[in-house]
Amino acid sequence: MNIEELRAYCLSKPEAAEDFPFDDDTLAFKVKGKLFALISLKKWEAGEQRINLKCDPEKAVAYRESYPEEVFPGYHMNKKHWNTVVVDGPQLSRKFLQHLISHSYALVVSKLPKSQRQGLVS
Repeated sequence: MNIEELRAYCLSKPEAAEDFPFDDDTLAFKVKGKLFALISLKKWEAGEQRINLKCDPEKAVAYRESYPEEVFPGYHMNKKHWNTVVVDGPQLSRKFLQHLISHSYALVVSKLPKSQRQGLVS
């Protein structure tokens, strides 16, 4: 996936929004103000096509073991709950990458207060 496809997929999630809360480089995708994906634009432009995604801790370990070249503990994130995923990794299909993004979004939605989850598809 190129960056525009990745961006479009993230923004296709109900009430997903993008912003730059940290600096002009880090593109963040949020739902109800909570992060579910991060991309460093400078690194992307330099050829490091990666995205940080939230992940269930047990699944995070399984993904890291199954895809050691493409999925690893989240860079500058809580290593238990976040993975860094190499978007252009040879073993990761577009469908699997979309699954990882959807899982991240759903995990964040599941932790929102019940009143905020209403109407959000996870």
